[in-house]
Amino acid sequence: RPLPALNSPELFLKKLQQCCTVFDFMDTLSDLKMKEYKRSTLNELVDYVTVSRGYLTEQAYPEVVKMVSYNIFRTLPPTDSNEFDPEEDEPTLEASWPHLQLVYEFFIRFLESQEFQPSIAKKYIDQKFVLQLLELFDSEDPRERDYLKTVLHRIYGKFLGLRAFIRKQINNIFLRFVYETEHFNGVAELLEILGSIINGFALPLKAEHKQFLVKVLIPLHTVRSLSLFHAQLAYCIVQFLEKDPALTEPVSVISPMVMYLGELEEILDVIEPTQFVKIQEPLFKQISRCVSSPHFQVAERALYYWNNEYIMSLIEENSSVILPIMFASLYRISKEHWNPAIVALVYNVLKAFMEMNSTLFDELTATYKSDRQREKKKEKEREELWKKLEDLELKRSLRRDGIIPT
Repeated sequence: RPLPALNSPELFLKKLQQCCTVFDFMDTLSDLKMKEYKRSTLNELVDYVTVSRGYLTEQAYPEVVKMVSYNIFRTLPPTDSNEFDPEEDEPTLEASWPHLQLVYEFFIRFLESQEFQPSIAKKYIDQKFVLQLLELFDSEDPRERDYLKTVLHRIYGKFLGLRAFIRKQINNIFLRFVYETEHFNGVAELLEILGSIINGFALPLKAEHKQFLVKVLIPLHTVRSLSLFHAQLAYCIVQFLEKDPALTEPVSVISPMVMYLGELEEILDVIEPTQFVKIQEPLFKQISRCVSSPHFQVAERALYYWNNEYIMSLIEENSSVILPIMFASLYRISKEHWNPAIVALVYNVLKAFMEMNSTLFDELTATYKSDRQREKKKEKEREELWKKLEDLELKRSLRRDGIIPT
């Protein structure tokens, strides 16, 4: 239902100005006619911005941003984080949603319009606007956070000059969340946006991005409400590991090891085979170290990977790479480990590897045994040398003391 063609750009501006009036939706009986009139006007604006051409004059930009700002920027109702449990309690839904939804819909279509010019819009969609937008991600209403996610994504895509600022401010929100408040409703949505941003990072990764992984993403694992955003966090970690497989080690060193292995299994459950190939070498070097850990729980948690069907299928497809990395640790543990439960798990893993690739398994067994024999021979030679040296030293001291003739 587009607006009349006559004087459309002027009428468009007038309608935008009319929609700057904000109504009280907590009072359900007040201004009913005016609320309905505004809702109908917002619908017209959504249609107009979708189908019309030539309406985005330079004068329209400040008016659009003003109308959107008047409607969406507001103080969110306080949430007592001690009482509200996002996993158990129903969120408080935004009472003004009949208007708010249409404002978001209009703004997204404005940002996506073929006529949209970032060079003009950047005067009005600036750092202050972005800061206020990010504060809204704490809204309890999941519908609003979903729209905000799209809006921020579009702004990040269109305004190159705001990208570093957006990343920095999300960084600050997460640091406050981890170290101060442990309460922010939009963590999952912000992580989802970051997943796409990380995906677009150029290689080699900048130090700033690696620091973000180590100082922000990894500490997010320690928050009590981790389950609310775990999937999105895991996706971000996968994106980093795919960009730079060498980051597998810092990820594992910084996270507590058993928790890291659990997180890693969740990541591997969703990883594409093509991504898996890129990270398999550093990944299994780390798993090999975990399997060799004297800490019973760490070794056990690492060996449980072979009970996961999907991970087993990935290992089987790439056994020629993974088996040589894992073999020495597994074989040594099977002979030497103090805990019978670990030895039993290791035997199962070795049996699985033998069934996957018996030829390679036999080759590695032979190589391992010959290497061990060489080592034993060297050890024996070393021991004999030390014995000779000790005998020589003893003779010298006896001669020095005149016990035996020189």
